Amino acid sequence: MRRLLSGNEAVARGIWEAGATVGSAYPGTPSTEIMETFAKFPGVYAEWATNEKVALDVAVGAAYSGARSFAAMKHVGVNVAADSLFYVAMTGIEAGLVIISADDPSMHSSQNEQDNRQYARFVRIPCLEPSDSQEAKDFAPIAFDLSEQFDTPVLLRLTTRICHTSSPVELDERRIEPKKELVFPRNLSKYVMTPANARKRHPIIEHRILALSDFAENFQVNFIENRSTELGIITAGISYQYAREVFPEASILKLGMTYPLPQNKIREFSKSVDRLIVLEELDPFLEDQVRLMGIQLYSAAEAKKSSTAVKYPNTKSIFPVSGELDPLVVKRAGMEHGLLEGFVPPEDEPQTEVEYPVRSPALCPGCPHRSTFYILQKLKVPVTGDIGCYTLGVAPPLSAIHTVGCMGASIGVAHGAAVAGSSERHVAVIGDSTFFHTGIPALINVVYNKSNVLTIIMDNRVTGMTGHQENPGTGRTLQNAETIRIDLEELVRALGVKKVATIEGYDVEKIEKTLREWLKEPEPAVLITKEECALLPSARKNWLPLQVQSDKCNGCTLCFRIGCPAILKSEQKDARYHRPLAEIDPVLCTGCEICAQVCPRDAILFREQVMEEREGLL
Repeated sequence: MRRLLSGNEAVARGIWEAGATVGSAYPGTPSTEIMETFAKFPGVYAEWATNEKVALDVAVGAAYSGARSFAAMKHVGVNVAADSLFYVAMTGIEAGLVIISADDPSMHSSQNEQDNRQYARFVRIPCLEPSDSQEAKDFAPIAFDLSEQFDTPVLLRLTTRICHTSSPVELDERRIEPKKELVFPRNLSKYVMTPANARKRHPIIEHRILALSDFAENFQVNFIENRSTELGIITAGISYQYAREVFPEASILKLGMTYPLPQNKIREFSKSVDRLIVLEELDPFLEDQVRLMGIQLYSAAEAKKSSTAVKYPNTKSIFPVSGELDPLVVKRAGMEHGLLEGFVPPEDEPQTEVEYPVRSPALCPGCPHRSTFYILQKLKVPVTGDIGCYTLGVAPPLSAIHTVGCMGASIGVAHGAAVAGSSERHVAVIGDSTFFHTGIPALINVVYNKSNVLTIIMDNRVTGMTGHQENPGTGRTLQNAETIRIDLEELVRALGVKKVATIEGYDVEKIEKTLREWLKEPEPAVLITKEECALLPSARKNWLPLQVQSDKCNGCTLCFRIGCPAILKSEQKDARYHRPLAEIDPVLCTGCEICAQVCPRDAILFREQVMEEREGLL
C-alpha cells in the first residue's frame, strides 16, 4: 500500500515497522511530528520528556532492557542530550537504539544551523541520512538492525526539507514483534562507566567504527549510479535530489550512511570520472573526509579557469557553507564554476522575482504574553529572553527582550549579569514548558547563590511554539492519559523562592503594580503569569471581538504600542491632531481586553460592554 507521507510521518512508520516500542522526545521544529505520529500506533509507549537529555536517557533505559527504542529531537536538542549520547556510545545496548536529529539548514525555526553529522564522528557512531520519505521509512528499520549488529546507537539525521516534504511511501507490515519479556542487564563492566571500565570500553568503540567502515563498502544504502564520466558527484540526503535535478547526466555516489564512509567505494568512484565534486549542505563533512583520503576534488582554484567562476568565501570548494541548498542555489554554483558545460541545464528561471507582502513577526492576537511585554517595555529594564513563542516579545513595537540564546538560558544569563555587578535589576522571561525543560536548575542557582533576578514564568498552559503539545503542567500525557499536573507556584516555592505570585496573564494593572513593587526589593522573585494560549480550542470558543468607539478615540497610539495584529489604523482621523483613529479587525480579535485596559480614554469597549450593546441591538 502506498501513501503520501511527510518525512516525519514516514520515519515514525518505519520505527513502528521495525518493532520499536518506546519513544521519548521533547517537541522541537522540525522534529515534532515524529513522536506525535508514533504515539498513534498500537502497542507503543510514546512520551514528551522534560528535555532531550531525559528523552535519550529514557530510550537508553528501554534499550538496555531489551526493547527497541528511540529518542527524537531537533538539532540543538542534541546539544542538551550530548552527555547521554557520549555514555551510551561507550556502553552499547541490548536492543536497537536510534537517535533522530532533525537539522535545520537556513534556520527556519532555530537559533543556529549546526551540522549534527559532526556528532556521529565525535562519538564514534554511524550516521544514516535519507533523501526522501520512502528512505526515511526504510532507513529506520535498517538503523535498528545496524544498532544491534554492531552494539551501538545509530544517529538518523533528517533535515527540515526531508521532515516537512511529502512523497509517496510504500508501507510494509511490522517486521519484528516486540519481546514479551524484558530482562535488565547485570553486566557491570559494560554498563557501569567508572574510569576503569570506560578505559576498557574505549578501544572497543574504536574497533567498532573500523568494522563499520568495512561494512559500509557493501552496505545497500551506499550505491553508485553510473552515467556520464565527465562529472561525478558524491552526495547524501536531500542534496541527492538536487544533484539529480541539476546534473541529470552526472554519475553519482549516493551515501545513505555518511559516517563512517566506504573509502574503497569512494576511491573506485573517483577513478571512474573526470571531475569529482561533493554536494552537501552546511559543513564540508564529506568533502573534508574525501580530501583526507588523498582524493583530488574539482576545486574553486581549478574553477578560476572559467570566466564565470565565482569564489565562495568559505571552506567548501563549490557550494555555500551556510544556508539551505535548493535547485536554484546548486544550479547557480554549478554554472559559475563551469560544472554544467557539456550538459543540458534546466530551463532558466524567470528573471522577474515575485514580491510578497512583508509580514513582520508578532505575537498572535489575544496572546496572554502581550500584557507583560508591554509593561516591561514601559519599565525600561533589561530583559533576558528564552526560546519559545514569547521570544516574539523582541519584535516592535514591544521591543521588550534584549537577549535570546537557548532553552533555559534566560535565568542563568540574568543571574550572570547580576552577580557581575550590573547596577540594573535584571528580569528573565521563560515559558512554562521551557521552565520544566532547563529553567529549574537555573532558578535553583539563583536561589543558592543569592542574586536578585526577577523571573517571569509565562504559563500559557501548553507548549505553544511547536504546536500545542502537552507538558508536565497540563495534566495530560502525549497519549492523552490523565496525569499529575505540576503546580508551578508550589514547585517554585519548593526551590526556595519566597516571593512568588501567580497573576492572570491579561491583568495589565496587577502585573504592572507587582513588577514595580518587586523591582524595588533586593531578593529573588518569581512572577507566574497564567493564562491559556488564545489559540487553544477551549480559549477559541470564548472569542468575542471588541469595538472601538470612534467618538472617544483621539488617535493617541497607546493601543498600537501593544503590537496586536487585530488593532489597525483606520482611515478616520482625529479632528484636532489629524492622527489615525484605531479600529479593531473583528476576524482577528479574541477579546483579550489588553487594548481596552491600556486605552486612557475608555474608547475601547470591554467584553461586558460589547455584550450589552449586542443585547441592546437585539
